[in-house]
Amino acid sequence: MGKGEELIELKFRTNDGTDVACSTYALSMNVATLKQKIVAEWPQGKTVTPKSINDLKIIHAGKVLENNKTLADSRITFGDLPAGVITMHVIVQPAIAKNKSGKSKEDMQKLNSCGCIIL
Repeated sequence: MGKGEELIELKFRTNDGTDVACSTYALSMNVATLKQKIVAEWPQGKTVTPKSINDLKIIHAGKVLENNKTLADSRITFGDLPAGVITMHVIVQPAIAKNKSGKSKEDMQKLNSCGCIIL
């Protein structure tokens, strides 16, 4: 992070309420790099664990952030929050092979309509 670069404080909340990768980030950081940090800091012992950045979706203000965009490009809203921490949601959505994965129909039914695993 360069000198004078605008920073933003973020935390990422999983579906069970656990916060991950709480830190200060440069608005110039891209979403893919942010996801790498989240994967590296993912809590041990979770039933669902991301294996790569492609397994994660970061959601802010109802929108999924794109890997190739920076936080600034993603228009992270923080103007109304005086020195506040912005909470984003992070969803683990593993890539699913097209029925060649060897998973039973019962396992496939554990996925909801967006492809997220229901625990």
